[in-house]
Amino acid sequence: QLHLVESGGGLVQTGGSLRLSCAASVFTLDYYAIGWFRQAPGKEREGVLCISASGGSIMYADSVKGRSTISRDNAKNTVYLQMNSLKSEDTAVYYCAASALCRSIRTDEYDSWGRGTQVTVSS
Repeated sequence: QLHLVESGGGLVQTGGSLRLSCAASVFTLDYYAIGWFRQAPGKEREGVLCISASGGSIMYADSVKGRSTISRDNAKNTVYLQMNSLKSEDTAVYYCAASALCRSIRTDEYDSWGRGTQVTVSS
């Protein structure tokens, strides 16, 4: 089974930027679409973005459109989430997960979830 590990979270001020990484071990990411999700305290986990295996297809949630980008470096077996102009409502634990296709960012279409990385945006 694909093993994913998120990193790069931390404390950042409103308006700041962070780059999160989702690294795979054991198996290659080459054949998987990867999604980023987040879960704020007391809220359900929600999809943020996904990227297809080739990198040619990307989907964004409205909440991050224009502020975040997703990219992948298959040579490094890593997918990145660049978040800019961060807001307090971006505070959450961020997770990555795998799917066959980037056709949605519904949590039930993904598996091989990582353990998450905390992002806290302070004013």
